[in-house]
Amino acid sequence: MCLGNLNLGFEICLGFRYSNLEFIMKYLLHPDFKPIQTKIDYKTELNAEQFEVIKNASGPCLVLAGAGSGKTRTLVYLTAYLLEHKIPPQNIMLVTFTNKASKEMLNRVEVLLKYHPRGLWGGTFHHLANIILRKYAKLLGYGNNFTILDNDDAKSLMKNCVAELGYDIKNKFFPKPDVIHSIVSFHQNSLIPISDIIANKFGHLKPEIIPTIEKIFQLYQKKKKVANSMDFDDLLGNWHTLLKKFPETKSSLSKQLYYILVDEYQDTNTIQAEIIEELSSVHKNVVVVGDDSQSIYSFRAADINNILHFPKTFKNAKIFRLETNYRSTPQILELANHSIKNNRSQFEKNLKSVKTNASKPALAPLGDSYQQAEFVCQRILELQEEGVELKSIAVLFRAAYQALELELELNKKNILYEMRGGMRFFEQAHIKDVIAFLKIFNNIKDELSWKRVLQMYPGIGPAAAQKLWEHINAFQDINSLIESKVSASTKAEQSFQEILSIFYKLIHIEEKFIATAINTIMQSGYKKYVESAFENARDRIEDLEQLANFALSYKNLDNFLSEVTLSEAFKGVNKEGKNADKDALILSTIHQAKGLEWKAVFIIGLIDGQFPHRKVFEKPQEMEEERRLFYVAATRAQDELYLTYPIISSSYLTGQNINRPSTFLRELDENLFEKWEVEGDFNLPTISYDDENDDKPGILKMIKNL
Repeated sequence: MCLGNLNLGFEICLGFRYSNLEFIMKYLLHPDFKPIQTKIDYKTELNAEQFEVIKNASGPCLVLAGAGSGKTRTLVYLTAYLLEHKIPPQNIMLVTFTNKASKEMLNRVEVLLKYHPRGLWGGTFHHLANIILRKYAKLLGYGNNFTILDNDDAKSLMKNCVAELGYDIKNKFFPKPDVIHSIVSFHQNSLIPISDIIANKFGHLKPEIIPTIEKIFQLYQKKKKVANSMDFDDLLGNWHTLLKKFPETKSSLSKQLYYILVDEYQDTNTIQAEIIEELSSVHKNVVVVGDDSQSIYSFRAADINNILHFPKTFKNAKIFRLETNYRSTPQILELANHSIKNNRSQFEKNLKSVKTNASKPALAPLGDSYQQAEFVCQRILELQEEGVELKSIAVLFRAAYQALELELELNKKNILYEMRGGMRFFEQAHIKDVIAFLKIFNNIKDELSWKRVLQMYPGIGPAAAQKLWEHINAFQDINSLIESKVSASTKAEQSFQEILSIFYKLIHIEEKFIATAINTIMQSGYKKYVESAFENARDRIEDLEQLANFALSYKNLDNFLSEVTLSEAFKGVNKEGKNADKDALILSTIHQAKGLEWKAVFIIGLIDGQFPHRKVFEKPQEMEEERRLFYVAATRAQDELYLTYPIISSSYLTGQNINRPSTFLRELDENLFEKWEVEGDFNLPTISYDDENDDKPGILKMIKNL
């Protein structure tokens, strides 16, 4: 006989042992699923928009969740609601885009329910693909014990394929394995032909290379199959193939998954969207949450049409809108709403703030990028004095080079900062490569710089570089070295002579030495090297062009290199000189800032050609994604938003230029922001425009207002 509470897991049983009467305490494990009443008051704990989703989420549902509207909370409560209403956890799949998001959501579900919903499918697309493929791998010709290649392993295998087919990896004009891997990865995720990807994303590669890359890809796929291994792209691709080619397996999985919940649906690629469509084919209970206004990852193969066309893909889909914003002030939201309304391809929505009225966003035209940096630093120090922590402040930009002058100014003022999502400007490989040439020109005895430069060239490995260095070290100046003869392999000697020819050109530069030297290095082969070595070649070339522009303010190479080196070495201290790792200003590209928020946000470099990026003037169809980037940046701000741009830019090719304020600024009504007139040590050059023929509207007015 037993008495007890099954929910608690305990029973007290009366039994006999060795002819003696005694009490035995038993502990029982719960079955896989038994709903536990947690008494969640959904109507009280959620706002009306969120509650509407919870109680009506059946069939295909599109939840348009604006920035800061509590989409994670909605998904967590929806998961709890389904479990409370007797949907077993093994019949629910919660799909996220990052492991961090998955852990956060599953933890919050468990805390809300006060028990662990054992069997709930939760994780990233890749994590869930791995689980499913472990069971069905044999259908696709793999063993269930297949190996998963990480990115480094995948690139090493790609390198082996290139070598096996007899292509010269050291040839600076042949795409490096990393670039080829990037091309085929985009192909696998987007299902776009390799030829189209090269034409649209890697236009610097010649069309003749297409059959070669296709051949390498075929060998790469074959080697993985033979080795019973998959890379990250294969996890999605093979899951997709499983659902498309094996209807019985698809039916089995779809019957099991009664509810599918997908976070950040605007970031899905073609493969991921089709996987969700196939998995939901039986029950049709698919709830996707996302915001088309925050779709900014097309360069990763994300397709905004997945969310825009959801109502067409899933007939009779319900559409919900989460428009109550808990993050930003009404004034910040009004500016963001006004901007995004200029996009045509979108679902209409209008975010409303729960906060009280505050000051308007500030628009500050600055003389040049140096004055912009001074303004941002001074305002950050003032915010600190007002009690705002550095880690609650962010400076956002379209491209990393826009923060170049700011990084130097932060170093000078000892303001600790953290670069999110990448290296500081001067720590990047392509910048260090070009700086190495300049260091050698300035100091022929710089062994590290010599070895860095030498090993970029065909036929020069570590051993050859050491031998060449021993030859170089015997000379005291570049002129003598150029006239010398070296004994090396034919290929190494050819490469060394090519390097010396660059220094010969540098010797004969007559004006704007540093800027012209950078341009000369680029045009003497390094640009081709970048195009073959890096998947984001266009961005890196643009960085180097901006480095040349930045160098115009330096007359002396020693000073320039010292400034660069000090910036590289800077670790950052706060005003008291103590380690302040836990309180650092955030510098970030807008792409890396998505999903985050800060009390005060600065968006810098708001000029046409930088933000929006100049590519949109060649491909106008990309303007809407650029505008979504601006929307994402603006909606990161909780309390204060600062918009800045330099009036003047210097170019080593065209001299000083008057910048056109960003399209995104010119579209705004003037009552949406306060214009700050910044006074300081900056003198505008003498400029005259014919008002009637001025094709840059707003510039004269803006200059006159300063």
